[in-house]
Amino acid sequence: MKISLRQPMEVHCMRPLELASAGVSMSIFNIVSKVFNIPLLSVATSFVAEDVARSAGNNSAPCGQYQNGAYERRELPSVSTALLLALAIGVFEALALYFGSGLFLDMMGISSGSSMRIPAEHFLKLRAFGAPAVVMYLAVQGIFRGFKDTKTPILSLGLGNFSAVFFFPLLMYYFHLGVTGAAISTVLSQYIVAFLMIWHLNKRTVLSLPNAHNLHFGGYLKSGGFLLGRTMAAVMTITLSTSMAARQGALAMAAHQICLQVWLSVSLLVDAQAAAGQAMIASSYAKGDYSTVKKIAFFALKTGLITGVSLALLLGLSFNSLATLFTKDAQVLQIVGSGLLFVSASQPINALAYIFDGLHYGVSDFSYAAWSMMAVGALSSVFLLYAPSIVGLSGVWSGLTLFMGLRTLAGYARLSSKEGPWKFLHGDAYKLQVAI
Repeated sequence: MKISLRQPMEVHCMRPLELASAGVSMSIFNIVSKVFNIPLLSVATSFVAEDVARSAGNNSAPCGQYQNGAYERRELPSVSTALLLALAIGVFEALALYFGSGLFLDMMGISSGSSMRIPAEHFLKLRAFGAPAVVMYLAVQGIFRGFKDTKTPILSLGLGNFSAVFFFPLLMYYFHLGVTGAAISTVLSQYIVAFLMIWHLNKRTVLSLPNAHNLHFGGYLKSGGFLLGRTMAAVMTITLSTSMAARQGALAMAAHQICLQVWLSVSLLVDAQAAAGQAMIASSYAKGDYSTVKKIAFFALKTGLITGVSLALLLGLSFNSLATLFTKDAQVLQIVGSGLLFVSASQPINALAYIFDGLHYGVSDFSYAAWSMMAVGALSSVFLLYAPSIVGLSGVWSGLTLFMGLRTLAGYARLSSKEGPWKFLHGDAYKLQVAI
């Protein structure tokens, strides 16, 4: 989860040149952040949940649990490893974004002669200073998920957003810093979020420099490497869809962006369900409680499907009205209307795809999650390269629906297989079926 609510404020009321420059810089920052940070968040959730489960087996109360007016605090190797990796990745990202800002802008098509080049590069270099904080609070968010605590990260992010509301007008208008003030405000709020999360984490577990022999670098790097490949495959497929939509013209591109943002945003609701299921499955799986794992998995699939169907109905009824919040252009809205089926009808498929991801992560099946995503991304990309030239924008939307559908099929195939971490599902007492 990123602090996304403040980003519209960050660029609101800027001059057109500043607005465009900030938008390009934010896109670069968000892509780099997603590719490198999301794998750490997902791996941390599973490893911490497993560590907590093992600590419960050796002690009267699991680490991080609130009992008798205080938390049970102990040092967890998975937490220490996640924090050290977050620090290293954060510093690497900051250096790469700062010194490689020109290269990233070249890759985005902002040449040295563009009027956006100087302000965009300046904005990106300032945002680079916030990279360590972003990586750190995302890692800590994954740790809290492992503790089955989603409330604390939300509260910390909320306070960070609130601080941004204070900093933006103060630095942008009172001190007349303009786009520089916007970047500084964002960085300050990111460090506030990171500080709050670490402060709360210190109440749950012992934070200290651990013994090198107790660190789980090997497990994190191996699993994180798989998820890095998985995330890059997903990002490249979505990016390709945007590129193919852009070839259909400005109006089609504008309509595609509206549909895509709504499509991705509502999926976050199911992603939250998947994260909760991941933590519960990881905890039970680590203890060998396969009966509970089965119950959680089937319940997660059922609730995910129900959520997907509900979102499909809700969007089907409200999407045309929702689109007017993005634009008033009649031509764009007409094209957006043709994407209604894509945005709404695909929600049950999207929901199951995210839930299956959570199930894979819960049993630490990161290798299958990565290889299957790469295969799915490759097949979907082939479709996206050719279909839009034949059927236009509908080909782009069909390609994205195919992408999510193949992800769902890959997840179902893994649970149906009698090999791998889910083989315990195929005893005499259980068959793989999702009953509503």
